[in-house]
Parts: sequence; C-alpha cells; structure tokens
Amino acid sequence: MNRMILLRVVGICSAIVLALHAGMAFYGDLTRPNFRAGDLFSGELPPDKAKLAAAAGLAAFSWDGDLLANYAAAMAAHVLQPPSTAAGGRASENKAAQAAVLAALKVSPIRPALWLTLGTLQAQSGDAATPAVKMSYLTGSVPIDVAFSRVRTVTSSAAATDEEIKLLAQSDIRSALANRSRYEPLLIAAYVQATPQGKSLLLETTEITDPKFNKILRRY
Repeated sequence: MNRMILLRVVGICSAIVLALHAGMAFYGDLTRPNFRAGDLFSGELPPDKAKLAAAAGLAAFSWDGDLLANYAAAMAAHVLQPPSTAAGGRASENKAAQAAVLAALKVSPIRPALWLTLGTLQAQSGDAATPAVKMSYLTGSVPIDVAFSRVRTVTSSAAATDEEIKLLAQSDIRSALANRSRYEPLLIAAYVQATPQGKSLLLETTEITDPKFNKILRRY
C-alpha cells in the first residue's frame, strides 16, 4: 500500500514538473527577444527595454540557451549602440550586460558572436577582453559584419598585443579588404581609433594583402 502511494506521489510530482517545464518553454517562446548577437554587429536595433523586462524574469532561472543568448545580446546592444547614457549609468548597464552574457555562455558556450559581445563590453569598461575575444575565434566562424567588428575590438584594445589573436585577426582584416568598397572607410576609422599595437597589426596585414590601401592608411 505504501509503495502504491509513493508511486502515485512520484507520478504526480513528475506531471507537475513536466507541466511547469512545458509552461516555461511556451512562455519563453513568447518572450524571447528576436535579437541575436550577430544582429548587434550588423546595426540592427534591439527590442526596447520595456519588452526586455518581460524576458528578464524568465532569464533569471531559464536554461534555454537561445533565450539567454538573445536576451544578453539585446541588453548589450543598449550599452554598445548609441545614444549614449551618463557614464555612471552606462557603467552599471555594462556590468549587468556582462553578467547576462556570461550566464548565457555558461549554458551555451559555442557562440562566437556572443563571446565577441562579452569582449567588446569588457574593452569598453576597461576590463581584460583578450580571453573573450580569443574564444570568439576558437568557437566557430562568423559573418563578415561580426568579423569586422572583431577587428575594431582587437585593434582598439590590449587584445592586439596577444600573438595568437594577431594571427587570427589577420584573417578578419583580409575578409574586410576583400570587400574594400564597403569597408574601406570603416577600416580607416578603426585605424585612427586603434592603439599603437592595433595600428601595427593593420599596417602589417595590409602591407602584404593590399599595398595600395596600406599607403592610404599611412596618411592618417
């Protein structure tokens, strides 16, 4: 008799857990921001903060990798994309976005654009960005817009001093040069904003790949 009661209790608990899981999955599908990390680097506008609030509660205890990644990318977009906010508010928003990105990566780490998002946030806040940027290379390929954004992050941060990243970044720079008509002004802007090590990386790579563009860079 006791065994039958125990089995019934276990069955009821299992049914409740499954129902809660199904309900959370359904609610997650409704509230998941339709915004990925790659959209951040393509200039897409993120959902407004009011819409993000609906996903925030579920993201706090969800294990849905897509929900967490999209929510984190949208949070990061509000920090990295203009218009800018006050320095104090931006710093706190940056830390909150970093926490959201890290939470997503713990659940679903094979997301190169999201690793770059973390590195870009860290570079903006003055934190060490090199490990996150390196992970963005090691976890898979990225679209050209993301690759160019990675060039900008590498060349404007301490990541440009890492020998492994310098070798990997050359591929991104060559990809941008292959689309020179589109990326030439952006590469020039990245060069102007680059650290001395970042400038050297751009000059060394373009000298081999595109000597004519190398001469243009040296004017700035």
